[in-house]
Amino acid sequence: MSADEQSHAHVPVLLDRVVALLEPSLADEGAVLVDCTLGMGGHSEAVLKRIPTAHVVGIDRDPEALARAGRRLAPFGDRFTAVHAVYDEISDVLAELGRPSVGGADAVLFDLGVSSLQLDERDRGFAYREDAPLDMRMDPTRGPTAADLLNTYEAADLTRVLRDFGEEKFARRIADAIVERRARTPFTTSGPLVELLYDVIPAPARRTGGHPAKRTFQALRMEVNDELAVLRRALPASLEAIGVGGRVVVESYHSLEDRLVKRAFTAGSRSEVPADLPFVPEGSEPELRLVTRGAEKADADETTHNPRAASVRLRAVERVRPAGSNPSTASTPSSTDRTRKQDGGARR
Repeated sequence: MSADEQSHAHVPVLLDRVVALLEPSLADEGAVLVDCTLGMGGHSEAVLKRIPTAHVVGIDRDPEALARAGRRLAPFGDRFTAVHAVYDEISDVLAELGRPSVGGADAVLFDLGVSSLQLDERDRGFAYREDAPLDMRMDPTRGPTAADLLNTYEAADLTRVLRDFGEEKFARRIADAIVERRARTPFTTSGPLVELLYDVIPAPARRTGGHPAKRTFQALRMEVNDELAVLRRALPASLEAIGVGGRVVVESYHSLEDRLVKRAFTAGSRSEVPADLPFVPEGSEPELRLVTRGAEKADADETTHNPRAASVRLRAVERVRPAGSNPSTASTPSSTDRTRKQDGGARR
């Protein structure tokens, strides 16, 4: 690993707790973890080191992250397999590896949001503290950039993105200013956008809630990468992918993401039997069991050393009955549209 890559080999948020939650599902020889957000490979490396029975399939849409994680995890040989894909394609990934899409994995992990690599690479445009191209694509080879959205979206659409994904209370004011500014000079880099935000957001609001560009950049990133729609498709697919005793573990950093996770986990773990019934009829038991009580958070010590941990919400669920065994709680099939060719390669 190069010195640059070593600098990125940070400790992921709640690493020990995540591995502990995954371990019971990976005890059997050849057990498979699908790391849906491989990133720089931090979670996968910890699993491969601490659970010698495990094999990891690492998914990422970022080719550069795949390459770096591949070099980091090369010492584990064929215990690690990297796949260039978006994580809502988990069913297709398992099928291409010769495993069933239902029950073909023993555990699935999601560490949502942007990776440290993407934040640290200036030309990717995820960070707002220096002037850089407004890209923000997790896969820089496909799709419109953040600049494309800023220069083409109507004011109403920009308002929706900033309000819904960034929870920005000045969304309409910012959207109108963007439309007015781009009529004179289209957006290409982050500097002019940050300047605009400083001008548009009132001074009292700028003094609270962190950097004034934080919410806008988060919203643009989520729109560029279609993050919530991908997660909506990925959650039911991941729950179907695990067999009995398998677990799905999710780290979220945004309330909208965590809400989707909570809803999916709760629906699968809730009994449809009336509460006043003295027993649960055979075949009516829930398919899933909640492993965490609500959402777990990082402690003060971890938050002090890693500010990103302050917003983490960790949830885990375990399959206790086969997928589809209870029609009232069966997961909705994933509706991925896989039109692009995925390649192996080797992301956190």
